[in-house]
Amino acid sequence: MTNPLLASLRAAVEQNPDDVPLRVHFAEVLLSAGERDESVRQAGAALSRDPSNAAAMRLLTGSGVGDDVPVPPTAPSSDAHADADADLPTERETIARLDAQFADVVPPMFVDGEAEEPIEPAYDVERSAVKLTDVGGMSEVKARLEAAILAPMRNPELMKLYGKSFGGGLLLYGPPGCGKTFIARAIAGEMGAGFMTVSLSDVLDMFIGQSERNLHEIFQTARRNAPCVLFLDEIDALGQKRSQMRHNAARGTVNQLLNEMDGANNANQGVFVLGATNHPWDVDVALRRPGRFDRTLLVLPPDEPAREAILRYHLSERPVANIDTGKLARQTDGFSGADLAYLCESAAETALLDSARSGKVRMIEMRDLEDALRTLKPSIGPWLETARNVAQFANEGGMYDELLVYLRKRKLL
Repeated sequence: MTNPLLASLRAAVEQNPDDVPLRVHFAEVLLSAGERDESVRQAGAALSRDPSNAAAMRLLTGSGVGDDVPVPPTAPSSDAHADADADLPTERETIARLDAQFADVVPPMFVDGEAEEPIEPAYDVERSAVKLTDVGGMSEVKARLEAAILAPMRNPELMKLYGKSFGGGLLLYGPPGCGKTFIARAIAGEMGAGFMTVSLSDVLDMFIGQSERNLHEIFQTARRNAPCVLFLDEIDALGQKRSQMRHNAARGTVNQLLNEMDGANNANQGVFVLGATNHPWDVDVALRRPGRFDRTLLVLPPDEPAREAILRYHLSERPVANIDTGKLARQTDGFSGADLAYLCESAAETALLDSARSGKVRMIEMRDLEDALRTLKPSIGPWLETARNVAQFANEGGMYDELLVYLRKRKLL
């Protein structure tokens, strides 16, 4: 057997990779030439294309590393066929031998055995360092929170005397960007409780039933870490009115949320649920009944002291000079906290561009903020338009009485 013959056969196999007899012949020639590893690979490739090929199987089972080159067998008699078949390895033995020989050559296409258990999602429980004293202004909001939630929690003996449990729910609503999430963290900080924040992406899943399981695990995590404040952001997306839904899968998520909040089999002692939404009128009515979100709190745009505190916060780590935050607070009536943050960002951008053009770093000045203020308008206008219609014509049970007072104060009614 010469190298040119091997080269010719190798080229022929590459041209006709599915020609099983040719590949088996090539394997036999390789084995005779002492190329045992290559012979095994070629025989295995032939067997993968024709699992019943006896010649390829004999090459695999008869070409051990320590064996001598086998002598070509004599033609078996018809009486010897039964004995030859009996000597053939079983399918399981052949597969085991192939796995051992090709472990480093061909990656496995499948794995036998039971599937691994799915990894359950992990939800973090943090400790909030924010307190209500860190919330600038908003004295009315703080007073409501103190009376409704915090004062009872600070007096556990009185809670026990009057049969008050640590649990329940509070729905924070109001225009976007006014600090609902910050207030939620402050409540957790005042309580000294764990804090879990949950958004729509933490719950929804493409597979039927998985969203409900995710929601159950979230509540179970909160129960295991009680006392805990569970903050459900954009609750109108998770708990949308079922009458507005077209798909049963979304209804199932709302039903699961209702069950988790006060279901017969769920004990939420030590779990306080906070919900935040810009559109309380889209929240399912069943979520607002006693035992669930039985208390509501309107979070309005920051008042003047709060606006000044917000401006000071966003300017505190920037190079500023001669900034009159009191004057700016008076000029930004109706601005949300997000609007004020963007005002400071715009002023910083102007000073940065001037410094880049001139090559000389300068401070952020009052004129930068006033120039930015001329181009900015409060972002809550569209929300107020919608809220006005709801408060006037859909004030079920007086839920939006506070909102009506605010709208009349701003002469929007």
